[in-house]
Amino acid sequence: MSSTLTTDEATAALDAHTREMVQWHFSPETGCPYWLEKAKSLDFNPLTDVTCFADLLQFDHFDDEILRKEDPARFIPKAFAGRPYNVFETGGTTGMPKQRIGWEDYKTDYTEFSEHYGPDFFPAGANWLMVGPTGPRRLRLAIEHLANIRGGACYFIDLDPRWVKRLIGMGEMKMAKAYQEHVIDQAATIIRHRDIGCLFTTPKLLESLAERMSLADAGIGGVFAGGTTMTPQYVRFIEEEVLEGKVNFAPTYGNTLMGLAISKKRGPGEYSLTYHAPQPRAVLRIVNPDDTAQLMDYDEYGRVELTTMTQEFFMPRFLERDEAIRRKPCDEFPWDGVGDVRPFQSGSKTVIEGVY
Repeated sequence: MSSTLTTDEATAALDAHTREMVQWHFSPETGCPYWLEKAKSLDFNPLTDVTCFADLLQFDHFDDEILRKEDPARFIPKAFAGRPYNVFETGGTTGMPKQRIGWEDYKTDYTEFSEHYGPDFFPAGANWLMVGPTGPRRLRLAIEHLANIRGGACYFIDLDPRWVKRLIGMGEMKMAKAYQEHVIDQAATIIRHRDIGCLFTTPKLLESLAERMSLADAGIGGVFAGGTTMTPQYVRFIEEEVLEGKVNFAPTYGNTLMGLAISKKRGPGEYSLTYHAPQPRAVLRIVNPDDTAQLMDYDEYGRVELTTMTQEFFMPRFLERDEAIRRKPCDEFPWDGVGDVRPFQSGSKTVIEGVY
């Protein structure tokens, strides 16, 4: 996923990709019913008026409630008509789930992730264990694909983040802890009795698992983690205490609507995380919460805005429930990054993150 482009070349590539994807999703020959119908109510013509990424500001922010209300089939591009598809659910909240359909995007995202890391970071040929939400989640197929293309198989321990959030919301902390212990019991059993070399889980579950055993001594060579907030202090704790400085650690920021953003390489003693989206398929901007057309200055906190543009799915200007620091492009990724991600307005309201 890292790029050899210059910043200017990456910007030009993003503009070209934007034009291509807007033409795809708003052309009657290839577009989906939802966007073709939506185009009739817009006060601009996407086919003629969107010539670069900046032109997407003509769209309102995408309302993800649409993904609860609309039949997912209305997002099938005409070019994909008749092809079987996956239905993936997002988030850890209860009620009617938000759903996104897909075909190959998850494979593209996780193949790029795999190529970003060499054969030694996650040992080639090693089996994986995923401890996290499976079921209707895109993540379940994605982690198995990652294991397979690196030459291994994947084992799974499921958890239900919605149930955890409900328990915490009801003040049932004892039950939430008991459920977490139930999940960790199963994970520890698999690690002890099967040949596992790589692990995907959330930071909090990783911490709990390491209380049961030395992951390095158990043969774990690489850990891929995503989910809850990771402050610089927590990253240091994970690397030095939980993983004992012996296990490779790849923190990521991702979800069903974006895919996954890879954290840039850090130097010795550097624990602040900066993530870069899989541009041009997905773009992260840090915007002013009070005027979302405006980017924040570098090194300032703002709200995370996500735009996803693949042949399978188009979602312009979705405001995530997160805030982050706008970080400058780097040698690995010649486009903006997002740093020290945390729940939006977490400094002024109570946020329930659970274990995921």
